[in-house]
Amino acid sequence: MAAKTVSEINEKIKDGSALVLTAEEMTDYMREHSAEQAVREVDVVTTGTFGAMCSSGVFLNFGHPDPPIRMQRVYLNDVEAYTSLAAVDAYLGATQVSESDESYGGGHVIEDLIAGREIDLHAESSGTDCYPRRMLDTRVAIDDLNQAVMLNPRNAYQRYAAATNSARRVFYTYMGTLLPEFGNVTYSGSGVLSPISNDPNFRTIGIGTRIFIGGGQGYVIGNGTQHDPDNGFGTLMTCGNLKNMSARYVRGALFHKYGISMYVGIGVPIPILNEDIAIAAGVSDAEITTEILDYGVPRRTHPVVREVTYEELRSGIVDIDGKEVRTSPLSSFYLAREIANELKRWIADGEFVLSAPAERLPVRGTTKPMREVREQLLVQDAMSECVRTIHSHAGIKQAAELIIKGNFNHLPVLSEDGTLIGIVTSWDVSKAVARGDGSTVKNVMTKNVITSTPDEFIEIAARKMEKHKISALPVIDSNRKVIGMV
Repeated sequence: MAAKTVSEINEKIKDGSALVLTAEEMTDYMREHSAEQAVREVDVVTTGTFGAMCSSGVFLNFGHPDPPIRMQRVYLNDVEAYTSLAAVDAYLGATQVSESDESYGGGHVIEDLIAGREIDLHAESSGTDCYPRRMLDTRVAIDDLNQAVMLNPRNAYQRYAAATNSARRVFYTYMGTLLPEFGNVTYSGSGVLSPISNDPNFRTIGIGTRIFIGGGQGYVIGNGTQHDPDNGFGTLMTCGNLKNMSARYVRGALFHKYGISMYVGIGVPIPILNEDIAIAAGVSDAEITTEILDYGVPRRTHPVVREVTYEELRSGIVDIDGKEVRTSPLSSFYLAREIANELKRWIADGEFVLSAPAERLPVRGTTKPMREVREQLLVQDAMSECVRTIHSHAGIKQAAELIIKGNFNHLPVLSEDGTLIGIVTSWDVSKAVARGDGSTVKNVMTKNVITSTPDEFIEIAARKMEKHKISALPVIDSNRKVIGMV
């Protein structure tokens, strides 16, 4: 079996003779060449991804003011950073939200710093003998900081599950806006260009691997949090010098009605050391699979709708039970390709040499759920199963009699086939009676009914009632038949 070493490849990089291909180019190359030829001819394959990486942030050291302060609370453009470190160190998380503007957060502050913009800094302290200052207000730019180190606990997922929504309402998620009743599918990741998809067994990616991060050079410093190689969801923990990065490859982001995130560009070089690595780096979008999950079921484990390839996702249309559903990417394949090409140029020009990992990342393991000591109640545990209903053609007088007799305030309204189509309250009926309205329930009912399901958590049902300012929720089954009230 043909083989070579990282040191041998680095010598070729230094003398300008290394052959570097992007992962897309390697896929095409492997269609025409054997793995043995690839090892002899190709030295490095470059990858790239540019997507929302919420588990990201920066360590910052501001230097000591005079008189000095031990910062117990610090805000950067009104975004709080974590300060339970040394006196003037802080960690700013990408998803932290501004105290004054919900559309701005940690990711935007980081982008602003990289872009050279000045940031408002406000710090508070209780004061000590050696740190007597209690408050500080100033402005800082990235060049004013002693250190600015991006350290991201979880980046570059091997693959992402795609998302859809079977529910009858819109869901706002970290996978974007999901339209009702399988109205769309969103997905993330760069498929054929994805770093870990090109080295799924972590033969070359490990602790100490030099990478492209945010437009500068950085390192893999371990497996990322929620590293789940058993299920094809490996992750990387990465770091790099913020001062060497570009705002083109680090962007603050707002997901509508969900929250703040940050897009980060990551590129990992894959040295072609042997035939197995060459074969893995020749993967195509048709060979990379993931699942479409139903986010309309708000549980930790969303139901799998179907398996899908990245080739299908990138086509713009997938089939769900005979229905053509449009797909849309949350990550930028354009910038992922640009990153792979930029890393290729760096290596070809001798500006970037490879580093052999000091230790391989785990190739086995899975993610455990949180241990909860208190069981979470479901709606079915608390709902009343004794529910009076009324048909839409019934009169207002009949509704009033049912409410008075039953001593309750809400009547679910049913269609001829017994499915829920509305709800009337004692207030609706009272107004109709006061007007002398002798029409049917259908004319006074609320048609857009907020509902719950028996397997929904009570906490979620309570949030619905608070959000919509209502005092009851009909509980329905999968056929929209009323089975309870909460």
